[in-house]
Amino acid sequence: MNPATLGTDFSAEWKLVYAAWVIAAGATLGAIFFGEVMHVPPCLLCWYQRICMFPLALLLPLGLAPYDPRIIRYALPLATIGLGIAVFHQLLIAGWVPREFEPCTRGVPCSQTVFTLYDVLTIPWLSITAFSAIVVLLLLARARGAR
Repeated sequence: MNPATLGTDFSAEWKLVYAAWVIAAGATLGAIFFGEVMHVPPCLLCWYQRICMFPLALLLPLGLAPYDPRIIRYALPLATIGLGIAVFHQLLIAGWVPREFEPCTRGVPCSQTVFTLYDVLTIPWLSITAFSAIVVLLLLARARGAR
């Protein structure tokens, strides 16, 4: 790689990973805002989703300057696991998962909705949206890089 072009590679893959980072950073700031400013207490499943999202906000920019396609290898499993946890959380809230599978035994129950946006979107739905977008963007970047 030519040092003169270092950091100026704005390929399609770079843009897709950058978009995934913007979403991860926004979701991380949103989670911090909900917890620290609005004082919405996180349940255990919310913490697990944060454990998957927060590192994405730190890892993804490391693969951007200069672009390193290997960042997808590290970010995609985190985003996929986070998506699975968020889907399970939303199914628990919707009542599709029996209460005996609820992991929260103390503190805020995972099956309780403590915050809704516009009386429709729960925090797990916001998480599902963010993780889904990140997974799709990373898969598109990986597919473009394979060409």
